[in-house]
Amino acid sequence: MKKVVILIGNYGSGKTEIALNMAVRAAAEGKRTQVIDLDRINDYFRMSDHVKLLDEKKINLVSPTFVGAGLTQTNMSAAVGSAFAQDWDLVIFDVGGDAAGALSLARYHMDFAALEPGQLEVYDIVNIRRPMSETAEKILKLKADMEGFARQTVTGFIHNSNLQDWASAQDLRDGYPVIRQASLLSGIPVVCTAGRAPYLDEFLRDDALEARFVGTPLPLEPYMKRSWSNFTQGI
Repeated sequence: MKKVVILIGNYGSGKTEIALNMAVRAAAEGKRTQVIDLDRINDYFRMSDHVKLLDEKKINLVSPTFVGAGLTQTNMSAAVGSAFAQDWDLVIFDVGGDAAGALSLARYHMDFAALEPGQLEVYDIVNIRRPMSETAEKILKLKADMEGFARQTVTGFIHNSNLQDWASAQDLRDGYPVIRQASLLSGIPVVCTAGRAPYLDEFLRDDALEARFVGTPLPLEPYMKRSWSNFTQGI
């Protein structure tokens, strides 16, 4: 049965990194995989910068910034329709981290509603190092806003606290009680804890962790390698 995963979350939460890792892993398992890039606002972390990687892994990409694909804002909707019409094993929607990004998802509400029970998961990527995500209350407020715009309901949290080039296991340690509280307050499960393998392994060695607030460990290959300093300096 086709599985459809929607990734939402704040700017810099790590949606695109997680989408890439999920897609590459699924393709390596022989699954027919498609990624839909609906992040039309953030030109820094663009899925289309990784066309070569996705092509090598035989992952289909639908993106309005996919150079050479002939896609524009006017025919993007028809291309997204292939997610529902074609026979994929896994489709991942990478959604922009603001109201505009969430609204771009809402136009496909009826297509999502037509999916069979169990086919659709909506994961909220949480990085407490990003603004509006430092506390459980802020996480739930942002989640509710995104749900309203996207016309979807979050089914799970992915804990991905990090400081990019300065990431460490301490980011995950600091994020753990926050995501735990968000899960307790909302009843939404923590389905994954994500991070670069060395930091994730170090974090998981803590015997005080409760498995239900960790979920499945998701080691991340750092595909998004551009630095903030290079970006701001135009390098």
